Amino acid sequence: MASDSSIQYSIVVPFFNEQENIPALYMKLTEVMDGIGEPYELVFVDDGSKDDSFKVLSDIFEHDRRVNLVRLRRNFGQTPALKAGFDFARGEVIISMDGDLQHDPEEIPRFLEKIEEGFDLVSGWRHNRRDHWLMRQLPSRAANWMMAKLSGIDLHDFGTTFKAYRREIIQEIQLYGELHRFIPALASSTGARIAEVPIENLHRKSGKSNYGIGRTIRVFLDLIIVKFLLDYSTRPLQFFGLLGVAGMGFGSLLACFLAYEKFYLHQSIMAEHGPLMMLSVALFISGVQFFSMGLLGEIIARTYYESQNKPIYALREVKSHRKEMGDSAESTRPSGNPDR
Repeated sequence: MASDSSIQYSIVVPFFNEQENIPALYMKLTEVMDGIGEPYELVFVDDGSKDDSFKVLSDIFEHDRRVNLVRLRRNFGQTPALKAGFDFARGEVIISMDGDLQHDPEEIPRFLEKIEEGFDLVSGWRHNRRDHWLMRQLPSRAANWMMAKLSGIDLHDFGTTFKAYRREIIQEIQLYGELHRFIPALASSTGARIAEVPIENLHRKSGKSNYGIGRTIRVFLDLIIVKFLLDYSTRPLQFFGLLGVAGMGFGSLLACFLAYEKFYLHQSIMAEHGPLMMLSVALFISGVQFFSMGLLGEIIARTYYESQNKPIYALREVKSHRKEMGDSAESTRPSGNPDR
């Protein structure tokens, strides 16, 4: 295979029990990528398959030097499998897709056209889905609507794996849980330019789907995580402190009311307003706890960023006359290591 520096495109495909679909997908991918005419590599990730997927992938690997095979020790899930492929990929542009033939490789050139236009991330939009309406389409539409509102990104479909990325964008994003479906939201926080292209959602020809209603629940939980990461990861006091101030404020108002009842109206607080007094104490104490959590979060965030020298911003480009002026100091460059 050619050297890493000559690879233009990397196609990352995770597989889990897809032995029947692998040969057809491989043939379609090579046909499309050969037609593009640029150096490319295929990064196939076996996510702990129980069938003969790894054997089929190994046979392909032996006959095609453009194929790279990454095998995980067990089934970690789609997000870790994609991350393993992204970390291994060396193409300037990385394309990810599912291994069940529901994504058509013939649509890859449309993604690359958008990349050539200057976008950093191109996401597929399953505009005419053929999944089960109640079990798949309805939860997906609800999640996509919420994600678009919370992130401020005007995308119709966050969840599809069929995406194209510039390598420096995707390899700087830390993925875990089910966060692969929220990559556009995470990338937007670094200033990535994002586009969307309509794609066909083909019927699965063979094998059994690995998706279920249980995954939808995990998606909604990850949605909360993403919102917190986008807005409050570097300023947790803005979130917890607001809850703390609200709790202490309402607790103090109730305490003032109870004090008025006690000292001016001479009522028995425990007899007349026992539950209200307990609520006042609970609100005030919980407010103090939330505020304390915010302060601790600020300390942890500061320690995290400073100890790892992790930047709190991401540069796209730097233009400077330092070299012309004879400044030998190292110039600022975008976060991450572009030389790797």
